[in-house]
Amino acid sequence: MNVDILWNKFLTQIKSELTSLAFDTWFNDTKLHKLDNGKAYIIVPMQIHKKHLADKYSALITEKLNDITGTNFELEFILEAEIKKDISESIVQDIVMSENPKTQTGVPPNPFQTNLNKKYSFDNFIVGNSNKFAHAAALSVAENPGNMYNPLFIYGNSGLGKTHLMHAIGNYIIENSNRKVLYVTSDQFIQDFIGINKRDDKGTNFNYIDFFKNKYRNVDVLIIDDIQFLGGATQTQQEFFHTFNTLYNDSKQIIISSDRSPDDLKLLEDRLRTRFCWGLTVNIFPPDFSLRTEIIKKKISAGNFEKEIPEDVIEYIASNIGTDVRQLEGSITRLIAYSAMMGGVGITLDLAIEALKDFISKGISEKNNIHRIQKIVSEYFQITVEDIRSKKRSSNISFPRQIAMYLCRTMTSESFPKIGTEFGGKDHSTVMHSVEKIDQEIKVNSDLAKIIEKLKNDIGEGVVNNP
Repeated sequence: MNVDILWNKFLTQIKSELTSLAFDTWFNDTKLHKLDNGKAYIIVPMQIHKKHLADKYSALITEKLNDITGTNFELEFILEAEIKKDISESIVQDIVMSENPKTQTGVPPNPFQTNLNKKYSFDNFIVGNSNKFAHAAALSVAENPGNMYNPLFIYGNSGLGKTHLMHAIGNYIIENSNRKVLYVTSDQFIQDFIGINKRDDKGTNFNYIDFFKNKYRNVDVLIIDDIQFLGGATQTQQEFFHTFNTLYNDSKQIIISSDRSPDDLKLLEDRLRTRFCWGLTVNIFPPDFSLRTEIIKKKISAGNFEKEIPEDVIEYIASNIGTDVRQLEGSITRLIAYSAMMGGVGITLDLAIEALKDFISKGISEKNNIHRIQKIVSEYFQITVEDIRSKKRSSNISFPRQIAMYLCRTMTSESFPKIGTEFGGKDHSTVMHSVEKIDQEIKVNSDLAKIIEKLKNDIGEGVVNNP
């Protein structure tokens, strides 16, 4: 039976068992490519159809095909682009080298490389409030390169995941299409541009110019990291301007990252900064406490460490290491190594404090919130900040200390371990007890409730929920 006739018959039968919405969404644009060696090769329009049809409708499809053909087929969902014969880059390079003598002198063979790191994907990118917009934009570009948000400009401080997202976009496009993707840093772009001034065996630089233009303009997706380092390189900026225009006019996707927004790239030409804003500009913010905790847990899970890392240790790291994802991940490696060097002892909060004492971020903004509260509470009760951070247990000190701990917990987003550390290394359970005690007492003690309210007013709202 002709595959088109067979598939039309299949669609007619399956349409009666589905809602019109389900049929139009998942089956209307499908085709049967061929039946071969017990497999049914079904063409689908997008990558998402592969997973959804396999997960939800494979049994139904197999059943209907069996009814029509009397055979159970193994299903293979494929994209139209995957049917085309795949010629490897190495074969193409061999053909170019054999047919173009100019490339045989002066410039050595240079098979195309994407420079993508396969370990970075959307699956292992941890999404939180601080990066969910950037993640959604990146995924949209990956699914529809050249047509959705071009260029995509991602900016934010170092260590927040910009490079991860850029590699994830590139890897997704490579896995789901035949497009040519190139990832480079701006430093590599500069070095390649400088190479144009070299001379070949004939004393000309034509080979190097051809190499440069072929590398950067004969791609479908150009990903360039740390664009801020083009600042000051005037001639390189001019070349990037022409490269940008060529790719953009050909509807090729451009993805750029920087540590600052386009408006703040003062060393770049105005015409470049203007073009960076043609598409979509997204900012990645520092991860909040919740996201930092998830990142640490993901690192622990992926590392398959032999020793269990308790929740209070995870909270301590998330509270104290800062917002750089690389540092968060590095702290886990350091902690595991320290435990091993100490004879394989169990990982506890005390061990973590000792192991990471030289690794702890000294972020002023994080410390000022707690210190400000300690200072104001101490002044109100006429004791010193040293007293409130000490181990003294007299009632004139312990009670203000409990109030200060309560305010730190309710007016900031700091964890119990972080607060305990700032109060002279108190255990997190001590902080929890203090917070619960004050919380219960203000419900029945109106005088204390008024004191708490006055202290909150004195402290001000500048520290509220500050990550």
